[in-house]
This record gives sequence, structure tokens and C-alpha cells, in this order.
Amino acid sequence: MPAWLLPGITSALAIVFAIALLDQWRARRQTFQLVWAIGMAFFGIASGSEAIAGAVGWSEPLYRTWYLTGAVWTAGWLGLGTAFLLSRTRFGYAFAFTLFLGGLFTFLTQRKFEYAGAGAAPILYFIVAAILGLACAVETYFQNDRWPRIAAIGILGATALSAVLMVTTTLPAPGYSLDPATGQPLATLFPGTLRLLTPFLNVTGGLSLLFGALFSAYVFMPKRRVLPYSLDADQSGDQFLFNLLIAPVALTVNFAASLPGAVRELVARRLHSRVPATLLIAIGAFVASAGDSLNRFGITAPFALAKFLAVVFLLAGFLVSIEVFREFRIPFTSIRLGVARREREGAAG
Repeated sequence: MPAWLLPGITSALAIVFAIALLDQWRARRQTFQLVWAIGMAFFGIASGSEAIAGAVGWSEPLYRTWYLTGAVWTAGWLGLGTAFLLSRTRFGYAFAFTLFLGGLFTFLTQRKFEYAGAGAAPILYFIVAAILGLACAVETYFQNDRWPRIAAIGILGATALSAVLMVTTTLPAPGYSLDPATGQPLATLFPGTLRLLTPFLNVTGGLSLLFGALFSAYVFMPKRRVLPYSLDADQSGDQFLFNLLIAPVALTVNFAASLPGAVRELVARRLHSRVPATLLIAIGAFVASAGDSLNRFGITAPFALAKFLAVVFLLAGFLVSIEVFREFRIPFTSIRLGVARREREGAAG
């Protein structure tokens, strides 16, 4: 198989997906659609850089573009889109947790790999992530749907900072670094301040996309609540903290207990489309994160395949969901290719 073929297909799918999302945003003006469109455009540009490099060889501009749009920006923007989608829910607690994990993983990454030129960046990134996470949690507690705006401050700030760091970084000749065994690009030439933005955005964005998909699936599936809990603000402080601590366990147990009922509803064709859609998205997020993690630890062989599978699962998930494609038509036109889908009444349970 030519080296350019798989990333080329991945890029084409991601760009088509971005165009479709942008068209949906144009028609419905939902913020999450615009943010997802930006994230998928970054995905397509990064894969396109790999495809061009596979056809004509790597160069410094391609190497810089690949790292900035793919390794740094894509996951963060996709995760931010999930935050805006679930802004009116208590998913803000989960997003706050992903921010804290992103900052913590950034700090631990530097402790393990000791990237040159990192300076005080690891501790600063961790502090910023912790503050943003706390702010998101507080806004969620008071049932304000503004917490995604706080998340956006972090993602936009990291995006702008990475762009500045990229422009001001001088790379030694030949201007790129490749794995000698697989030919996949490596991030070894970039300074620690820039490399540490990758775990910060990837952990936060990747986990947000994964957790958000599973959360949405649970919301729309018929539920069996084995472990009760409540995150309502109208309870004593110690009771709320206890429920907040057990919520991840309770959600996991209740999700697993609800799966047999969801399967029965699926067979009977009564299951809400959001459930299989978001499960496909969760698989895509997991595959993408796994590929990025392996690449970060020097296992680069499955990187291109992981990105291809990720975009296939993500696209399949959004195509299944009526929330994105309420009617089949050519983007930016009124030409319909089919009729709008409708859910059965009561399907959301």
C-alpha cells in the first residue's frame, strides 16, 4: 500500500465530516457543531500533511503543520465541542476532572521524560488546569451552563500559546524527525514547552470526547439504577461530596446494568439513535487516544491505522445520530437526498 493512501483517505473523510458539521452549524447555529467542525478540520489537515509527506517526502513546513494541527489541537477542540453539547447537564464535573487529569499528566510526563527547554511550564500548566477545572466544577454546581466558556478559555489559550511557541521555535536541519523503522514523524525536535501542551490538550479533549459519548449514551438508554446517587445542589455539603465521589462508580455500575435492556430495545428497534451513535463515538475517541499514546511512547507503527479507524467510527457515530443529520442533503444546498429521520415517541425513556 502506498504510504500516502491511508492518511489520504483519513484526511478526505475528516474534511468531508468538517464540511457537513459546518453546514449543520450554518443551519442550526449550535456552538458545538462549529467547534467540532474546527476540530475535524484540524484532523483532516494533520492527516493531509502525512499523506503529502508519504507522496513527496517530509519537509519542515509539513512537519510543523502535522504536529500543531494533529498532535496538539485536534483532540482539545473535539473535546471542547462535547463540553458545549452537554453544557446544560452535570457533565461539567466530568470535564473538570479531565482538565485536572490533563494538567496532572502533563506534570508527570515531564517528570518521566524530562523534555529539554520545559522550564517551569509543567507546574504552570498544572496550576492553570487545576484552576480551570475548579471553575468548571463550581459553575456546574450552581447549575450555570457557562462552564464550557471557561473550558474554551483553556483550549483557546493553549491553542494560541502553541501557535506562538511554534512560530518562535527554530528546528535543526533537516527540520523534521522520523522513526527510522516506520517512517512516522516524531516530536523530538520541539521544545518541552510545546511538547507538554500535547498531553494537556489530548488528555483533556480525548477523555472529554470519550466520557461525553458514554454519558450521552447512558442518558438516552433505558436505565437500571443499581446504585442510587444524586448530584443535586439542594443537599448538605458532606452529602453532596459523598455523592460526587461515588458518582463515577455508580455511573459505571448503572451503565453496565442498563446494557441488557438497551440491547433488547435495539433488537426491538425502539432504542434512541443517540445511544448507538455515541457508543460509536466513544470507540472512535478511544482508538484515537490509544494511537496517540502509543506514538508518544515510541510505538509508531499503528499510528496511521488508528487515525483512520478513529475518523471512521466518529463519522459513523454522527451519521447514526439524528442530532447531526436530521435530513440527508448536499451541504450548503437545499438539495435533499432523503427524508428527515424521526425517533419513536418515548424512545429516550
